[in-house]
Amino acid sequence: MNLPIIDLVVFLSYMLAIVLFGASFYFKKRSSEDFITGGGKLPSWAIGMSIFATFVSSISFLALPGNAYLSNWNGFVFSLSIPIAAILAVKFFVPLYRGIKSPSAYYYLETRFGAWARTYASICYLLTQLARMGAIMYLLALPMNVLFGWSIPVIIVITGISVLIYAIMGGFEAVIWTDAIQGIILISGAVACLGIIFFSMPEGPGQVFAIASAHNKFSLGSFGFSFSEATFWVILIYGLFINLQNFGVDQNYVQRYLSAKTDKEAVKSTLLGSLLYVPVSLLFFFIGTALFAYYQALPDLLPVEFRGSEQADKVFPYFIVNGLPVGMTGLLIASIFAAGMSTISTSINSSATIILTDHFKKYLSPDLPEKAEMKVLVIASLVMGFLSIVIAIAFNGVTSALDAWWALSAIFSGGILGLFLLGFIGKNIRQKYAAIGVVLGVLLIGWMSLSPVILEEGATFRSPFHANLTIVFGTLVIFLVGFLLSALANRKKAR
Repeated sequence: MNLPIIDLVVFLSYMLAIVLFGASFYFKKRSSEDFITGGGKLPSWAIGMSIFATFVSSISFLALPGNAYLSNWNGFVFSLSIPIAAILAVKFFVPLYRGIKSPSAYYYLETRFGAWARTYASICYLLTQLARMGAIMYLLALPMNVLFGWSIPVIIVITGISVLIYAIMGGFEAVIWTDAIQGIILISGAVACLGIIFFSMPEGPGQVFAIASAHNKFSLGSFGFSFSEATFWVILIYGLFINLQNFGVDQNYVQRYLSAKTDKEAVKSTLLGSLLYVPVSLLFFFIGTALFAYYQALPDLLPVEFRGSEQADKVFPYFIVNGLPVGMTGLLIASIFAAGMSTISTSINSSATIILTDHFKKYLSPDLPEKAEMKVLVIASLVMGFLSIVIAIAFNGVTSALDAWWALSAIFSGGILGLFLLGFIGKNIRQKYAAIGVVLGVLLIGWMSLSPVILEEGATFRSPFHANLTIVFGTLVIFLVGFLLSALANRKKAR
């Protein structure tokens, strides 16, 4: 399928413009602090848009409409947990990290449990980011390959190098401003797309609601209390834990807290970015539901090969190419790439920060000169960027890249939130009991993540729980084991 020349020009112009804009920050005077936090002088609205863009990835742009097209709005329950997590973040986490004034999210863990906790968490974070960037680049390339026949490795390499150029040359300031622009383009493109679907219905916009209601498309899922199904409560609790992890221990977010001018500005940007995702995710679910109604009303417009349940994620890209006016298609494809590029650029910058602060300066050269710090940041960015490209290409041919990413992220990152909450809430927690809690929690996370992949349905040792509960149970085990063992030891010592 060939992309019309006008759409190709729109898309390529966007890619070139965003790379040049991001790279232009190279010509401003920069220090390592500027590279990491933008000098702590960025406006709250831009930081907020960047937080929003970090929430949204190409996975969200393609998977949320696909999910709504295939089933209902059960996945939107995840977004309903964000306001709760955001309120906790601005009350506790933002003041905590701005008070510590360390560019590393994991320095706090060292103050509570020692150097091992910081090193453990930072390594887990780096592994998570590699898996995340690889999965996003691969999932970004997949629909482009299906729709246009573009080579998956070529798309991955071009996307990865484009992001690397402006992330390295422009530093954190480039990441924030390009994220802000990409967030605006993403929202604009999605709103325009929904409007076109609505007014393309044979009987007008009301037909979308009629068809969707008849097929129960607005359902938020079962309100039962099963632990093995994606009920309303399972998704809500999962969302709460994931978002507490994002706000509490994710370097991507902590750097944004530090980039604001004042504590008040940091709070405003956090609330803006997180709460904006709620209506925008609703918009994506609405697009999926509207597409279902559109192709129910006009079934001849959807080819047979796109009608299977396993093709749901490709229906939205198909509509973008075939259902939008010329020029708009190029903008929407740019929006998909914008979602992926903003997430990748954030991960590259924050990973380089962690390599410098938590590993290089801590273990190799504590008194590093300013120029040497910048050199380490650039080299670390290049290494993480090229490794993520390799991992993205390695994803090519995997049965389900999304499932693989979820399993890897659960194992790599599942233990960090429990350790953070143990240090933040618990008092007089002993290091060795925190470590025991982490070991047991990670073992549980590994069992819940891998046993469904390795063992057949009905096998004795196969986890009966829904995959979304992995981080919930893993976090609770780490927290409770560390807390209870420390409490027993403290009581025994007091006697």
